[in-house]
Amino acid sequence: MVTKQFKDSPGDAEGGEAVVAEADLRRADSLAREIFSDIANKWAFLIIEALGGGTLRFGELRNEVEGISHKMLTQNLRMLERNGLVVRNVHPTVPPRVDYTLTESGQGMRATVDAMCGWTHRYLGDIDAARRRFDA
Repeated sequence: MVTKQFKDSPGDAEGGEAVVAEADLRRADSLAREIFSDIANKWAFLIIEALGGGTLRFGELRNEVEGISHKMLTQNLRMLERNGLVVRNVHPTVPPRVDYTLTESGQGMRATVDAMCGWTHRYLGDIDAARRRFDA
């Protein structure tokens, strides 16, 4: 991925700096693969989309993401928080109130999700036709 794009960049002739730069690119490539693997599921995309409208409490979020179980929502929120896309806010009340908000990078991901949804809407007819031809 990333390393293939920049492997033969002009700075590679610099010796030690090139080794560090290549190691950084490999790390970025590995991290990108991890994140893509984490968020490439229907629940993560739906959670990101739901939180794009603003901060939500767990129950509100569960109502917004139709069909998600308590366990799946919890797992996906933890994964999104770990990857820095969602921030979990615990308010010191009794009982504790917890809500979730997209971070700046989460908002950036939402723009990507929105673009993917737009692509789907734009090419829905083509996709349906291709599937019908393939399945025939």
